[in-house]
Amino acid sequence: MKIFKFGGASVKDAAGIKNVLNVLQTVGYEDVMLVISAMGKTTNALEVVIKNYFEKSNELYASLQDIRKYHNQILLDLFDDEEHEVFFDVNTHFDDLEYFVRSNKSPNYPFVYDQIISIGEMVSTTIVSHYLNAAGITNQWLDVRHYIKTDANYRDANVNWEYTQKLISKINRKKSLFITQGFIGADENNFTTTLGREGSDYTAAIFAYCLGAESVTIWKDVPGVLNADPRYFENAVLLNQISYREAIELAFYGASVIHPKTLQPLQKKEIPLYVKSFLNPTLPGTKVGTGVDLEPKTSCFIVKKNQILVSLSSIDFSFIMEENISEIFALFHKHKIKVSLIQNTAISFSVCIEDTFDKFKDLKTILSKKFKVSYNENVSLYTIRHFDAISAEVIEKDKNVLVKQISRETLQIVTQ
Repeated sequence: MKIFKFGGASVKDAAGIKNVLNVLQTVGYEDVMLVISAMGKTTNALEVVIKNYFEKSNELYASLQDIRKYHNQILLDLFDDEEHEVFFDVNTHFDDLEYFVRSNKSPNYPFVYDQIISIGEMVSTTIVSHYLNAAGITNQWLDVRHYIKTDANYRDANVNWEYTQKLISKINRKKSLFITQGFIGADENNFTTTLGREGSDYTAAIFAYCLGAESVTIWKDVPGVLNADPRYFENAVLLNQISYREAIELAFYGASVIHPKTLQPLQKKEIPLYVKSFLNPTLPGTKVGTGVDLEPKTSCFIVKKNQILVSLSSIDFSFIMEENISEIFALFHKHKIKVSLIQNTAISFSVCIEDTFDKFKDLKTILSKKFKVSYNENVSLYTIRHFDAISAEVIEKDKNVLVKQISRETLQIVTQ
C-alpha cells in the first residue's frame, strides 16, 4: 500500500479537489490510502470560532456560518445536484459542531479546542470522498478516530501504538482506495484528540508504519524539499535526496516541509518518504530514505520567527548548576514550551523558546521567584546546516545578532 497525504493548500477549493482527481489518474490509485487535511485556511477559521466561544462573543454563530458557506460553495462548484447526499453528510457534521457549541459545559480549553477544530478534516474528507466516487473512483471513507488511539493530552496527543496497530491491522485491504483524516485521533473515551499543528504528515506516517506501506508521498505546492524557504531566502535549491537522519535534523530545527514526528516511524521500517508537487505530479520531487545525507551537498537555511530569547541569572550571583537547569527544563516541559537553543555561562542561562500555547507569561512569573529574568520577544532564530563562511555572512548581514552558536555541522543565530 502507498500512503498519499494532501494538505490544506491542495484542497482549498473545487479546482484543488479536481486536481487531486487528476493526480490520482496520473500516478495511480490502486492500493492507496489518502490522508487529507482541512481545506485551505479552515483550521485558522475554526480557531476564530473557538476564540469567540470562550469570549462569549456575539460573533460566534456568524463565524460558524462563514465556514459553512465556504464549504457549501465548494460543494456547489463540484456537484450539479443539490440533492446529492454529500450535502446532507456535510450539513450533519456542521450540525454536530453547533450542537457541541450549544451544549458543552467544559471549561477545559485544550479539550474544547480539539472537539471543534477537528470538524475541518471530517468535512474535507467527506467532500473529497463523494467527489471521487462521483468521478468513478470508488473509495472507502474511514473515520480516523476509530483507528488512531491516543492519550487525553489534548492539542498534542501521544499515540497508543499497540492499540492503534491492532485497530489499523483490521482494515479490509481488499478495497483499492481509502480516504481518512489527518491530524486527529481519539482517546479511550472516544473524545477527539489532535496530534499537534501540521500533524497530518504524522498521521500518514502512523498508517504507513502500521500497514507496512511501500511509501509515503506528501503532495505540496512546491517541487519537493528545498534547502531554504523561498519566502525568506533567494535562490532556493531543490534537494533530490535526504537521509532520514538529515531530514530529522532539519525538522528538529524547524524546517516546515516535513513534520518532526513524521520521520521516526518511517525510519524504523525504512519506508521511503517522497515530497512531490501536486501541480506537476510526474516530477521526481525529493526522496527521504537511506543513502547519502544530502544530494546535492549544500547549505540548508531555516528561520523560525516570533521566538522569545530568555536569559536567567541567579539573584545571588551563585553558579547555575545542573540542579537549576533540571528544574528550569521541568518547568518548560510542564508549560509545553519548546526550547530551540541553549547557551549558558557560570551565572546565567539563555534559551530561545517557542511559546506555541501562550504559556510564557505564567512561566515567567514562576521563574522570577528564583531567578532574574530578562527576555526579548519577536526574535528570529536562523539555523544553517552544513554552513560555511559565505552562508554565515549572508545571514548576519545587516542584523542585530543577540546570540551566536556554532557546532561541527550547524550554525545558529538569534537576531532582532
